[in-house]
Amino acid sequence: MTSVIVGTAGHIDHGKSALVRALTGNDPDRLPEEKRRGITIDLGFAELDLGEVRAGFVDVPGHERFVKNMLAGAHGIDVVALVIAADEGVMPQTREHFDICRLLGVQQGLIVITKTDLVETELLELVASEVAELVAGSFLESAPVIPVSAKTGAGLDHLKAALKEVSLRVPARASGFLPRLPVDRVFAMKGFGAVVTGTLVSGSIAEGDELELLPTHSRVRARGVQVHGKSVTRAIAGQRTAVNLGGIETTAIERGMVLAPVSSLRSTQILDVKISVLGAAPRALRSRARVRFHIHAAEVLARVQVLETGGQIAPGAEGLAQLRLETPIAAVAGEPFVVRSYSPSVTIAGGRILDPLASKHRGRDLAAVRRSLTVLTAAHPAAQLSVFVAAAGDLGQRKEDLAARTGWEHERLDQALAEAVSQGLIVDCGGVLLDAKRYAILKEAALNEVREHHKREPLSRGLARETLRERHFAHIPSEVFRTVFTDLEMAKLLVSEKDLVRTSEHVLELSVSDAALRDRIDAVYELAGLEPPSLDEVLQAVGLTPTQKTHGRKILQLLLDRRSLVRIQGDLYFHSRPLADLTAKLKKLALEHPSDPSIDVAAFKELAGVSRKYAIPLLEFLDRERITRRVGDRRQILK
Repeated sequence: MTSVIVGTAGHIDHGKSALVRALTGNDPDRLPEEKRRGITIDLGFAELDLGEVRAGFVDVPGHERFVKNMLAGAHGIDVVALVIAADEGVMPQTREHFDICRLLGVQQGLIVITKTDLVETELLELVASEVAELVAGSFLESAPVIPVSAKTGAGLDHLKAALKEVSLRVPARASGFLPRLPVDRVFAMKGFGAVVTGTLVSGSIAEGDELELLPTHSRVRARGVQVHGKSVTRAIAGQRTAVNLGGIETTAIERGMVLAPVSSLRSTQILDVKISVLGAAPRALRSRARVRFHIHAAEVLARVQVLETGGQIAPGAEGLAQLRLETPIAAVAGEPFVVRSYSPSVTIAGGRILDPLASKHRGRDLAAVRRSLTVLTAAHPAAQLSVFVAAAGDLGQRKEDLAARTGWEHERLDQALAEAVSQGLIVDCGGVLLDAKRYAILKEAALNEVREHHKREPLSRGLARETLRERHFAHIPSEVFRTVFTDLEMAKLLVSEKDLVRTSEHVLELSVSDAALRDRIDAVYELAGLEPPSLDEVLQAVGLTPTQKTHGRKILQLLLDRRSLVRIQGDLYFHSRPLADLTAKLKKLALEHPSDPSIDVAAFKELAGVSRKYAIPLLEFLDRERITRRVGDRRQILK
């Protein structure tokens, strides 16, 4: 069975509630004040079974003072019933309600001329002509026009048939979106606690689901679910839904909140939007204007920042703008909204959200911002994601960030991401998504940094990997640095050697004088055997002045790199050949004494021919190299 939401629209006292009552048998006016005053103040609800179609009615108030209540019910409707009284014709709220439906993107509907029992045929024809002029060129231009009388019942059967026909033309709600229930009514039920109702705009909610209320992010649990007053295990998109919430008091819930899965959406106060100003608006929409922003059942105050050249959008025109809200809301990309002027409060514009989690834009960036937002208006999923990722800069976006912006479920999001990656728009850096152009810049910067290091330090084996990270990736997710480095290694542009990084083409080419200096240092250490002088003594011995010692240390590093020298501790270095000879002597000793292959410090000093000054550092080095192992006061020689 098809489920649709039918919303009434029209001027006060044009018979909207009486019409719903006549069709469904239920009175949508539930408040004592509504019954006492005979006017609708807040939203009313009823249900009508049309066989193949189950219509949930949202009856809205028609008085100009209660338009914000009307807007709370207008979001999420599939079919509008534009109600016009035959004895009054088109009135101010008829026009405003009709404008609101157009701004919200309603595509299906019909026109109902009520109170036909009060007028003659000629006046009825005049009203029909007036209505045709109102809806010309709109989605209601070819809609059925049904004259009825709620009092006599005339035309009601015709209206039901027309409602069924129109409802069957309503396309199924798009799948692949996270569950969202905007709250338009809150009440407490004795024995059950807090209950919220609304039109489930996407996804589904089942009994037992863990949810949260935004923008406060209050955690709740769905203790029970009803659709049109009947308990169900699961409600689906497009149904009027009531949810009994556990874990929260009724006083903590307000109309305008949104019920969604835990940690799926985020609250926001800055929105990038495409906005259309009504032709009947009294003036252009200008930057800094304070307005009333309506989305779903929420109304918040906002400031407008027009992003178009000139800083304004004229009546009848559309353009890009940023809305900066005074209180947070929950929203996703693509959702419709309505804007009313602050005072007097009249509907002046509406549009669609392009980026619900936007940041403030600087004036010099507006041209680029307009280009990006224009891409978002096309609504191609892969392109949308690329804009959101690019806006995040070097920080990138994670899947959960994109889900919060778009409201897409994982499968839909994964499909769009795969397409964006295959098109070269986005790079997946181990879960952090980065704009492909920005990623290429980071790769080039990393490669250039290593190349510049080689120019500055031609005798250096390479740049410390951590230094490279700190210079270009200090405030960037670590996943990005790892991916950039891996890509450069796989492309054979960089080579990693322990904690150092060098370019693949980097080789040490010593000048004749540096090569001679290297050989002199090597000879000093080799000649010294196992009792080498200090580093300063070596550098002095090869003829270096104090100001040249830094250069001498670089040459020394080359000998360490090729393992000619071995650093034992601090500035104590040994030549590898004497160390190899010492190791051989220890192995020979172990073979000669298989029952006790060990040695104490005194015997080691005699074997090596060194003083205690060198014996202890050498033994500690041999322990580290697993040639010996200390056992008490002796060293066991390992096999």
